[in-house]
Amino acid sequence: MVVKNIKVKKGKEKELETQLARALADYDNLNKRMERERVEHTAYSNLKLVVKFLPIIDMLEQSQSHLKDPGLAMTIKEIDELMESEGVERINSENGAEYNEKMHEVVEVVDGKKNSLITETVLTGWKYEEGLVVRPAKVKVSKKV
Repeated sequence: MVVKNIKVKKGKEKELETQLARALADYDNLNKRMERERVEHTAYSNLKLVVKFLPIIDMLEQSQSHLKDPGLAMTIKEIDELMESEGVERINSENGAEYNEKMHEVVEVVDGKKNSLITETVLTGWKYEEGLVVRPAKVKVSKKV
């Protein structure tokens, strides 16, 4: 009777150990999920403000293209650094860069030597570092004649 009772206790002990291990793993997964969701929420909660801020940046850049003011250039640089610190960066749309349908929006097709190369940026695009496009870059793209 005592041996049988010991076997039952050992079996129950083993069962409790596995339940505890599962509970600890579930708790750890919950903590990881909550942290990931908190980071995502913080990153994307600023999206509404960033979208409202983009037209102001566009106006400053348009003014700078005409004025060539060093003070305005410093302001634009500071804004870029601020955006970058929040995880928002410009989309690469340099002349000669490859067109990417996920990052760019074509506003005009022009004659060129190669297909799908950016010839001009009409409006700067912005994205989060993780890849979420806030606003696609509006570009002119070449088409081989």
